[in-house]
Amino acid sequence: MSLRIVSAGFVFFAYGLGNALSFPLSVGATVVLMAERPTPAAVFKRLTETKPTLFFGVPTMYARLAESERLTELSALRLAVSGSAPLAPELWNRIRDDAGVEVLERYGMTEIGMALSNPYVGERRAGMVGLPLPGVEAALFDDANERITSEDQPGEIRIRGAPVFLEYWNNPQATAASFHDGWFCTGDVAVLENGYFRILGRSSIDIIKSGGYKLSALEIEGTLLTHDMIAECAVVGVEDETWGEAVTACVVLKSGQQLSYQELKSWCESRMSPYKIPKQLRVMSALPRNAMGKVLKAELKGK
Repeated sequence: MSLRIVSAGFVFFAYGLGNALSFPLSVGATVVLMAERPTPAAVFKRLTETKPTLFFGVPTMYARLAESERLTELSALRLAVSGSAPLAPELWNRIRDDAGVEVLERYGMTEIGMALSNPYVGERRAGMVGLPLPGVEAALFDDANERITSEDQPGEIRIRGAPVFLEYWNNPQATAASFHDGWFCTGDVAVLENGYFRILGRSSIDIIKSGGYKLSALEIEGTLLTHDMIAECAVVGVEDETWGEAVTACVVLKSGQQLSYQELKSWCESRMSPYKIPKQLRVMSALPRNAMGKVLKAELKGK
């Protein structure tokens, strides 16, 4: 088979082990794993040497590649896939505009495999995870376990269908707590917009309850990443007597840049609703991440 894949992701979790390694091998594809640290230089060297048709990476890797002058080399790919965490719309748009590549983004977890996806053929939308895959049902539910039928109303995304796992090993209590009327409760909050699902974040960490509003940290992060001085950011809710949770922006600035809170606030005023504007700014040298590149927001909340 002529399918050749380069994977710059990690193969010890579901996305890397299943999507980037096991599934391609099962159809006879050649998989090139990067044993070296996946720096932009190393990735582009592999792309030049192996001339793959598919590339699997995580958002952190795409952010690094987007900083490289060689970004346009991604245009030789037939398909670039991102997983393990949301890909910021600003980054998705930049890769599309500069390299002509519309990164394929989907939604899944270990318990359900891949459940939602932007189409391979058809419209892919920045910030969206698309529609249910064949054999999968997806729906949104409110706090009263009532199914949401209207668009633009957020709720917990629940999944049922053949890909859903049976149970947690030797843990019937966790299994029972994770299902409701046959639906698996993901713990993720989403909204349906023009027929496509958009993930707002984990209900426990990415949904900030501030001043009576439920705010999506991912949405605020997407806006902040369009700031010319910000290289990386994570938004968390920090306990606050006045707001309940104060929207707090933790940012890594581009080399040589400085940014004050007042400057950030002024910039935000024309770009987001007043109640979404961060109440605090933390400038950091780096964001704490786990081995998969996901930001450890619990650590940021505790600082």
